Amino acid sequence: MPLAAATGTQYALVCDTPQGPATATITEVAAGLREYALNGIDLVEGFGPDSVPPLGAGTVLTPWPNRIRDAVWSHGGIRHQLVITEPELGNAIHGLLAVTAYRLVAQTANEVTLAATVYPQAGYPYQLDTTVTYTLTADGLAVTHSIRNVGTADAPVALGTHPYLKIGDVPTGDLVLRLAATSHIDVDARLNPVGVSDVAGTRFDLRDGARVDDLDLDDGFGGVLVQNGRGEHSLTAPDGRRVILWGDENMAYVQAFTPRNFPVRTGDSVRIGQAVAIEPMTAPADAFNSGQGLNWLAPGEDWVVRWGITPTGFAY
Repeated sequence: MPLAAATGTQYALVCDTPQGPATATITEVAAGLREYALNGIDLVEGFGPDSVPPLGAGTVLTPWPNRIRDAVWSHGGIRHQLVITEPELGNAIHGLLAVTAYRLVAQTANEVTLAATVYPQAGYPYQLDTTVTYTLTADGLAVTHSIRNVGTADAPVALGTHPYLKIGDVPTGDLVLRLAATSHIDVDARLNPVGVSDVAGTRFDLRDGARVDDLDLDDGFGGVLVQNGRGEHSLTAPDGRRVILWGDENMAYVQAFTPRNFPVRTGDSVRIGQAVAIEPMTAPADAFNSGQGLNWLAPGEDWVVRWGITPTGFAY
């Protein structure tokens, strides 16, 4: 039987792969990715069943990722006031489902589908039916999101996720982060966009990679390079093992976050240390105001977005 936990019911996934057994745990609250491991090596920063997701770890972010400045946006001459959920900076952050319990739609040994509804509320007078499916395969973990506008007016929608990647037997600071992105989203002191600049020749050019320990990032990037329908970002260990975070052509933006105050879990012990989030997004911060990357769904219209995590170079 699934265990009750701070994030609700826990859905365990298992799959045999040529690299060894793969396991993952998905949470009822936020449809979050709480654990993912290959042959006992953690590939995401996990957290205990009695914990809330630290620093947003693993959660689904919709109908917007990142921030909305002042929690206010306007459309058609109407001003919409959202709830301020980032009080220290005065913004609305991470959408409307980050603390919502999803309902189970279907589950097999290696796949689970969860669903949640965004109901009309302060600042967002629209209704959406959403699902997220996690599928564990020999190639990695694949995630499919679907969003349907079940209201009567066109609805603004964006989506992102918040996984922290790792290679569990290597210090995260020794991993090399690569981002396939050509532009940096410049921000103010409240982390709201003020412009876009080319990464070439700057510390934000991570196309060739940099050690995580040398980085201090809470930054958004655009111009994600898509090849064969995917944009790929990665963490690489000194021995060549790599964890790839991929997104489909909808994931045209990515946020990189390298906190040093993450409660890193190793077995049953927890210590404060370095972590790195690679957050695929369909739109950048403040998209409800800028319109960048924002998708307007007509009543009855569906939208499907896919991303995943692929480990390579892991021997069994």
